[in-house]
Amino acid sequence: MKRFGPLAAIAAAVAVTIAIVAAVGSRGSTDPAIDATPTEDGATTTSLDSVPFDRSQLPGDLEFVSRDWITDFSRTTIEFDELLIGIQATPIRDRIPPIDNPTFVSIAAADHVDDREPGLSLAIADDARFYPLSILTAHEIVNDVVGGRPVAVTFCPLCNSAIVFDRVFEGTELRFGVSGLLRNSDLVMWDNATESLWQQLTGEGIVGSSAGAQLTFLPSSITSFGDFRQQNPTAQVLGPDQGFRRTYGYNPYVGYSSRTSPYGFFQQDLIDDRFPALSRVVNVTLDDTTKAYPFSVLQAAAPINDTVAGQDIVILWGGDTADALDAGEIADSQSIGTGIALSRTVDGQTLTFSAAGDNRFTDAETASEWDLNGTAVSGPLAGAQLSPVVHGNEFWFAWAAFNPDAPVYESA
Repeated sequence: MKRFGPLAAIAAAVAVTIAIVAAVGSRGSTDPAIDATPTEDGATTTSLDSVPFDRSQLPGDLEFVSRDWITDFSRTTIEFDELLIGIQATPIRDRIPPIDNPTFVSIAAADHVDDREPGLSLAIADDARFYPLSILTAHEIVNDVVGGRPVAVTFCPLCNSAIVFDRVFEGTELRFGVSGLLRNSDLVMWDNATESLWQQLTGEGIVGSSAGAQLTFLPSSITSFGDFRQQNPTAQVLGPDQGFRRTYGYNPYVGYSSRTSPYGFFQQDLIDDRFPALSRVVNVTLDDTTKAYPFSVLQAAAPINDTVAGQDIVILWGGDTADALDAGEIADSQSIGTGIALSRTVDGQTLTFSAAGDNRFTDAETASEWDLNGTAVSGPLAGAQLSPVVHGNEFWFAWAAFNPDAPVYESA
């Protein structure tokens, strides 16, 4: 497979990312206590020690790095001590640079991606695109327009959370950036309109005039490039030259997914021990309901036919998708498999799926055969396509931190 750029560029890219991982914001015991009063929209108007809000009363490191921001810190849904500084350099915002003008290549020209490499698959209208995690790891946000719809394609490598949002919020098209802050190890984004802060894993506004607001999730999947290409032979792939003179295809977080606990951005005593911290789950989010399907359960029980928030879904499992956070070169990483959540209703008929071997599945109602992408390859429904539902493949510790009371699927 063709790689781009000299070895020095690879080393530089790795060094920058490792520096980000090593940097944790200081938290002293002298930080003032937070007195938060709820407002009608669920945000809080915050005063510190019951004194009228003053930016100088923010925790010292947060006040320093945000000194030039116009963020309205009087509105928050969290305590400020939950925000950690992820980068030891100022300015911290967009120190990890988002891609604002993405360039793409055709499937046929995408020799910068190995068949086993994972990426985010997104299709809107007739516009299908593949965003390799190797590129998303270096930029974390791609502000794009897909099928005529402005979207934010986001990825937090510390949480393995790949999520797509609609960038139009309350009639305004936003541009999202990397704030340089982390909460529960997860990327905190900022927008260019109000400079509010947004939690990537939940899509919630947490600080600023948009505190308490919710971004709209858009369905996407994490799959291997080979599986994506099979389903989308004329699609586009995020290209190897994004104008940053960077080399992609390499993992700066070598061995991260094999750790027993996440990096120090997360309080170890808060880790939910029902599953290994760095194990993965398929996280399905429908309406106001979120539910986790651990990969370890899927391996034994998939496909899983279930109903979430009144919608009939199926979780398919299989494939040979490489781990983006294992070996130094992603294409050589261990296989973690593919877990995809889809609607199991076709033309008004709800289907019940079972495994048929070799990444194939059959439905009981029509005996049609389906592949891992949710495409009927034979039988009465040949050519039909199951629609993806909003889901992700987060690390267990991160999903559990943001959803401590949400249901977790257990095998029968």
